[in-house]
Amino acid sequence: MINAQTSFRPLLLLSLLGLLTACASDSPAPPLPTPAAPSQTQAKIAPLPAHLRELSGSLLGVPAAAEVELALLAVDQRGRPQAMLGNIQLRATGNSLPFRLPFNPETFNKHQRIELHGRAHQSGSLILRLPPQLIRRAETQSLGSLRLVPAP
Repeated sequence: MINAQTSFRPLLLLSLLGLLTACASDSPAPPLPTPAAPSQTQAKIAPLPAHLRELSGSLLGVPAAAEVELALLAVDQRGRPQAMLGNIQLRATGNSLPFRLPFNPETFNKHQRIELHGRAHQSGSLILRLPPQLIRRAETQSLGSLRLVPAP
């Protein structure tokens, strides 16, 4: 039972952090579209606002109809989330899943360590996770193909 509680703590913390971030915002951010299944051509067509940067790439090994969430997080020395800098939700098609995750580079520079985290759910169960990817620069960059691994 203790192990099950420990595995839910990061998810609970991430959810609470997202809720607090949304509630604490001084001015509402413009809503970012989150297409259900973007194609590669759609990802190239949509222009990025001048004040934002983005991480892009594709996710491998995600089964069809799985729901995927990617989050760009500021983490402390112990790997605990401190702030959410951006997130997107996608629906997998069974093929490689392209993504574009916009973020504000001004908020990026306020933190020491930034990581990209991801998880995939299917039928309400966590099935896959993305091992944390360290993001070193606050600029637009392609991360290439990233493989999700089975969730513990």
